[in-house]
Amino acid sequence: MSVYGALAGSYDELTYDIPYETMLAFWEAVLVEAGKRPETVLDLACGTGSLSVLLAKKGNRVLGVDRAEEMLTEAMDKAADLENPPYFILQSMEELFLPHPVDWVVCCLDGINYLTDPRDCQKTFSRVWDSLAPGGMFTFDLNSPQKLRGLDGQVWLDETEDSYCVWRTEFEKEENICYYGVDLFTRQGDLWQRDFEEHCQYAYSVEQITEYLARAGFAKIQVYGDFTKDAPTEATQRLFFSAVKE
Repeated sequence: MSVYGALAGSYDELTYDIPYETMLAFWEAVLVEAGKRPETVLDLACGTGSLSVLLAKKGNRVLGVDRAEEMLTEAMDKAADLENPPYFILQSMEELFLPHPVDWVVCCLDGINYLTDPRDCQKTFSRVWDSLAPGGMFTFDLNSPQKLRGLDGQVWLDETEDSYCVWRTEFEKEENICYYGVDLFTRQGDLWQRDFEEHCQYAYSVEQITEYLARAGFAKIQVYGDFTKDAPTEATQRLFFSAVKE
């Protein structure tokens, strides 16, 4: 089963506590501080489109890109009744190609960590740079190395009335990758169907990401820790980056 293939139908219910509004408010504050007022936005690795919908409701012209067809199906259903619906595209990040440049590219919820080959991360940043209009901004977050290393050996559960999800994690030091084994049980009438997915996230350091952004041509690179404007520390769980195409 492909990543997010089985999870797509249950994803929103299982992740009801993801603070999309808080994330958007944080990035909007960063944009205002940088003097940016984007009209066109790319939601990169958009998943089920929750952030895309919030952006569209604010009047932005939104493109949503994801590599999981099942997640985009959920996104299109979610946005179907909007007056200003996002336009969703099935693409991988490292092969990103847009019909026209945008003012802002945002990638939320550790999508960059899923690029487990650093060369693909570098390709993605170059593609993003190509997809931005001059003066455009790229913002994204990712799980910090210390968070991914700390997940080694952990097990946790998510459940709803019709689904039960078990996550098991293992961090491979030599590969610098955290593996998430996901067992998903969904109610099918009187029976339960079991699916399995394996998710993999690469533990990128601040130094790696900063170097790759600069190599792609970005300037004014900023890094923050855990929804604050403060620099990250050794305890930071989520890293936030912003960069500008000058």
